[in-house]
Amino acid sequence: MSEETPPPPDKPDELFRARGFRFIIGTVASALLTGLASEMLNQSLDSGGWVQWVGFGVTVLLAVITAIQYGPVLLRARRTAPENPPELHTTAEEAEQWMIALGSEAGGMSAAEWYTVNEEWLHELLVAEKPTAETIDDFARICDALEAWYVRRAAPNDLLQLSELLSAAAESCGRRDLAELGAARAATAYRMLGDLDTASVRLGISDNLATHSRTSPALTTRRQVERALLHLARADRAPAGNDRDEAVLNARDRLDDARRNRPGPDLAAEVAIAINLAVVHLYQLDAETALDQLRPAFARATAAGDLSGQAHALELMGVAAWMQRSEHEARSRWEHAAHLYAEVDEPEGRARCLQHLGSAEVADGRLDAALELLEESAQLRTSDSELLAEYLDAARRTASPPLVAADHPGRTPMTWLKRRLRTFKRFVGGLT
Repeated sequence: MSEETPPPPDKPDELFRARGFRFIIGTVASALLTGLASEMLNQSLDSGGWVQWVGFGVTVLLAVITAIQYGPVLLRARRTAPENPPELHTTAEEAEQWMIALGSEAGGMSAAEWYTVNEEWLHELLVAEKPTAETIDDFARICDALEAWYVRRAAPNDLLQLSELLSAAAESCGRRDLAELGAARAATAYRMLGDLDTASVRLGISDNLATHSRTSPALTTRRQVERALLHLARADRAPAGNDRDEAVLNARDRLDDARRNRPGPDLAAEVAIAINLAVVHLYQLDAETALDQLRPAFARATAAGDLSGQAHALELMGVAAWMQRSEHEARSRWEHAAHLYAEVDEPEGRARCLQHLGSAEVADGRLDAALELLEESAQLRTSDSELLAEYLDAARRTASPPLVAADHPGRTPMTWLKRRLRTFKRFVGGLT
């Protein structure tokens, strides 16, 4: 996707330097004029009569010119220029704007490129920073932006370290609301790592730290969604039976709570909750009800210019179509979703869609085509996938293909989504 908007400066202090450029010129000019006036005054004092009066007159005239021409510049600079370049604040503003652009129709690719270039620098800035009461909010905004990027890139270890940085900063500044967010963020990281028990403990800590600040309703909704994802992760591990069914029902209850209690109009949150409810219905083998959630979610994401949300809704529509044995529609949905993921540079999402398409080729016995798709999926992955490895073995004719929904009514393709439920990424950012 081509972008007409020029990229931001590579260094955040360039904005500060640009703003100070006029101030520097004014200061230099003022110094030159003052020096000239001083020299003339000294010379005139050594003279007498009319020369002395001319010297005084010229000096006063230059002083007036200096005050008129450069006085406003110096006054504004004194009022607005901080003692040090506002690197943290400027960076927070820039990172937040790029976070908003992530996954969007306007600027999604540029945002991904910006984070790719600046991710390490942002992390180093946070590690080196010793936030104070005046800077803690900007520190937290940078943490929010990096969280969106780490969740998008499926980087739980980085996300966990980020949560620890925020928790430490919150403790040093006495910010209970940010400590609450840090604990919830750690829960997300541990879930992505597969440590569900520790994730549950961190959610409990976040509950205990809960405040009545302006962010409290949003954080409550986040915990409800995170608990739902934990229940789905447990369902994914459980064999078919009562335990699995109970975990899925618990996930549905938590998502219903999140939908009822979400604070104010939030289109991104609404799309995310609807998509995750669709996942619940797919676990329950109810493809039609899942589509009832996915169709409006796709429409709302389209209206918002959210290509990432559109792609995820289409991906799950493909899963629902496959469960309904509409193979042509399923392939079409996955191909469209893969294209949208590529448009906003989401390699994990595109890898999933290629895996879906490759597994469908395996099921139809077209192993050469399957191998090409599955190998491309493996190249895009940032973590190992057991099911992908099984399909690759099958495509290489070294093993039988794993069962999918079309093979047996008791099995679904939902293992394709194992630990990949990441649609909540924009909602969890910007809570500070």
